[in-house]
Amino acid sequence: MKIKKILVSQPKPSSDKSPYFDIAQKYNVEIVFRPFIKVEGLSSREFRQQKVSIHDFSAVIFTARTAIDHYFRLCEEMRYNIPDTMKYFCTSEAIALYLQKYIIYRKRKIFFGTSGKLDDPDLLKALNKHGKEKFLFPISDVHKDNLSVLDDNKIDYTKAVMYRTVSNDFGPDEKFDYDVILFFSPAGINSLLKNFPDFNQEKVAIGCLGAATAQAVTDAGLRLDIQAPSPKAPSMTAALDLFLKENLDKE
Repeated sequence: MKIKKILVSQPKPSSDKSPYFDIAQKYNVEIVFRPFIKVEGLSSREFRQQKVSIHDFSAVIFTARTAIDHYFRLCEEMRYNIPDTMKYFCTSEAIALYLQKYIIYRKRKIFFGTSGKLDDPDLLKALNKHGKEKFLFPISDVHKDNLSVLDDNKIDYTKAVMYRTVSNDFGPDEKFDYDVILFFSPAGINSLLKNFPDFNQEKVAIGCLGAATAQAVTDAGLRLDIQAPSPKAPSMTAALDLFLKENLDKE
């Protein structure tokens, strides 16, 4: 099987120690990083159409750094001066530390879990301890968070869409000559079909991460050649390495 060019539909890794670079060198293939989707923020006008007033809330729940960026961006655009008494609840310490980009961390009331999930025991303990607060929950239009845990714990929260996932369209002069394409979300599959409605897979190998993305590949009538996680490949890079080893050996 001839494989010379691979498209990874994610941003290029910031570190040169990424396994993708090792794979490119190991198998003498070209790996191109080019997201099929991108995140864009709602304008203040679009946000106001939800009839959610940021002034009404005394605490914020964050499950992603992107949510933090767009929360503070909208507050600035709408000229809302966030009070020093605002409380921040994050699903992980990494997300909590990202708040330092916008606030003086040590002078704010910040709480976080360790698992990265809303049902984290430490995070739930903090949420319940401050159960009298009114929580704002910034999300995207296609968020994956299971909010039932907040309902079960009678947390007074309001969802607010602050950003959305859109197709990162290909330009007319942009080549699309890949032997392998790797996807990481159903939105990526949707973007492929939007950009190339007449896409004919033929010998192009398609790989994906996660069950939802795999289902999107199948629903689109495409052939799934590489899937992660699996018993033999816990990550996308491991799955790609295994696929190349098995198929390039057949040449």
